[in-house]
Amino acid sequence: MFANALEAVKDIRDGSTVLIGGFGCAGVPESLCLALSQTKVRNLTLVSNDCGLVDFGLGLLVNNHQVKRITCSYLGENHDVEHKFLNGEIEIELVPQGTLIEKCRAGGAGIPAFYTRTGVDTMVETGGIPIKLGKYGWPTLMSTKKTRAHFDGKTYIRESAIVGDVAFVKAWKADEAGNLIFRKAARNFNPNLAESARLCIAEVDEILPLGSIDPDHVHLPGVYVKRLVKAEVNEHKIEKLTITDLQSKCNGSSVSAVREKIAKRAA
Repeated sequence: MFANALEAVKDIRDGSTVLIGGFGCAGVPESLCLALSQTKVRNLTLVSNDCGLVDFGLGLLVNNHQVKRITCSYLGENHDVEHKFLNGEIEIELVPQGTLIEKCRAGGAGIPAFYTRTGVDTMVETGGIPIKLGKYGWPTLMSTKKTRAHFDGKTYIRESAIVGDVAFVKAWKADEAGNLIFRKAARNFNPNLAESARLCIAEVDEILPLGSIDPDHVHLPGVYVKRLVKAEVNEHKIEKLTITDLQSKCNGSSVSAVREKIAKRAA
């Protein structure tokens, strides 16, 4: 167990591949990302479902010019990443979401590659998706062509596994041996990323004495977790907030009357 997040990340080296758990703003190891943004490490390759927010999660590392490449499924709401990509400051490798998590799962299982139908007959297979842009927006680095295979009358393409140097994961509870429980939607990319890195650092809301967690309730065994730190940041941000103004939709009726109408319809 480490005293704080900064102690847990201080020996991460330049050029490391860092896998960061989370989906949108759920299950993001924000304390570890903040701590890494306070170091001088550079040229990182980040692997995550998305690029988070400008001032949250891995967005802090992008803001700080510490990132060379992000491998992700989509950019999300981080317009800073979009801006840096269009200006040739950062590389973005887009991977279909299911393929991305399977690449990480395979890495943790010791499977060097696998075949999937996702992306067959698209630019995912044929290559040519821009990864880095240069002067005037011309691509200087493109995705490469995948290897084809045929089985049972269907076409598949080969994808390589991902193995990271470090994984940052966010859990709800842990015991002192590093056995983890994730809370609801936070059990997204976190377990697979933890398994597919040489060093897993877990940020946890609550650390319990050994024996406090029922073995049947463990989501990720402590054998995968090398470092444990208590969460220092807990913002519970929302990636994209949409609110309906109920009063404006009442058309003269009272709010309670509209609510009653909706309840009767649902019943």
